[in-house]
Amino acid sequence: MTRSASPATEILVVAECWRAETNAEAIILRAVEAAAEIADAETGDAELAIMLTDDDGIRTLNANWRGIDKPTNVLSFPALQPTGPSLPGDPPRMLGDIAIAYETTRREADDERKAFDHHLSHLAIHGFLHLIGYDHETDEDAGEMENLEREILARLGIADPYAPQERTT
Repeated sequence: MTRSASPATEILVVAECWRAETNAEAIILRAVEAAAEIADAETGDAELAIMLTDDDGIRTLNANWRGIDKPTNVLSFPALQPTGPSLPGDPPRMLGDIAIAYETTRREADDERKAFDHHLSHLAIHGFLHLIGYDHETDEDAGEMENLEREILARLGIADPYAPQERTT
């Protein structure tokens, strides 16, 4: 099976708090590249945008698009896909947009005693998988998506984020 290239990915840093993570963009690009390869997604001719925002920004998106007035770690907004064949000269296909909130991501990583870059990788992969059609609305779908996340993260040398955590008292 031939694997397609990674999608063209634009990362927009819209919140100053992300400046504390000087390698965030490289971490995200590496995660998306691995996800595209392992999921065998047809994304070589596609584009996506990832916005690095703060809790206030993602709270607004969450309220406006999902009706949930609170911050979250990651949101994905899949683009509508063209129905006809692509023609020479057509613009690149847009996969969609992903938004990741710094404070929530940092807090979760700290609370779960995970390296920030590992948690950020997981969120980027999770968001990307939503853009290519994966979801977790049913237990079966959630299991399929989580197993794929585990496989991608393992390829990146990152531990299973769904494994039970040892708690210290």
